[in-house]
Amino acid sequence: MRVTIFGASGLLGKELMRESGGDTVTGLTSQDVDIRDADRVLQVLRETRPEWVILAAAYTDVDGCESNQDLAFAVNRDGALNVAAAAKQVGARLLFFSSDYVFDGKKSAPYETADERNPQSVYGRTKAEAEIRLLELVPDCCIARTSWLFGIGGKCFPDTILKLAASRPALDVVNDQRGCPTYVVDLARAIIQLCGKNARGIVHVTNAGDCTWFDFAADIVKSAGLSTIVRPVNSQQMARPAPRPAYSVLSPASLQSLGIEMPSWHDALRRYLERRNN
Repeated sequence: MRVTIFGASGLLGKELMRESGGDTVTGLTSQDVDIRDADRVLQVLRETRPEWVILAAAYTDVDGCESNQDLAFAVNRDGALNVAAAAKQVGARLLFFSSDYVFDGKKSAPYETADERNPQSVYGRTKAEAEIRLLELVPDCCIARTSWLFGIGGKCFPDTILKLAASRPALDVVNDQRGCPTYVVDLARAIIQLCGKNARGIVHVTNAGDCTWFDFAADIVKSAGLSTIVRPVNSQQMARPAPRPAYSVLSPASLQSLGIEMPSWHDALRRYLERRNN
């Protein structure tokens, strides 16, 4: 299978490149192509002639999106549409990454793929609008919603917690936001399976289980053998520019219906720490 990956140098993109062993893969970084440039996007897809296009390039600074709205929409919505239009023109399937931020977080049971979008942040709006437009433009695209990504080789929550815990006796972490931590290695493996199964429509792809950021941080510190105290606080005490969904657990039903199971986030964290320490 010929695959072209946009965003190949990112946290997820690097794992997609590593895990795509049996495929003919072209990895493109922002240095190779700016997805805001529709002509350039079409040019590279004509050159690579992929069967699948995986769009892992995005502006993912959630707080930065609040103060850079034009850039956020230009990349996350309009850039995605450029890639979709080019993929359609060369006859390739498209897999697009979306986010739990398309939901408002007001549910208390896991979000299903058909639940109403109601984003509360600029980042969430860019992803929600991209989803709607992509499904109109290329109805057979696959939209993989995921959440709370972590992995080796880039900024992520476990890495931040471990660095802070190494120099502080105590950490305050919010305990009123609940979601699904997702290890990019497991996500990449699931994405490759989705392409192999010719998946279409919206699929929720996260590690199994859910927790709060406080739960996650406490497990990180404990698993790393550190003595740092982790204290629960509420979101008001740790105010951020972009609102976060209080509850954004994504139901695994859509993924399981395709015969794909994800490991638990506890297991994923253990493997992340082992790899980080090697």
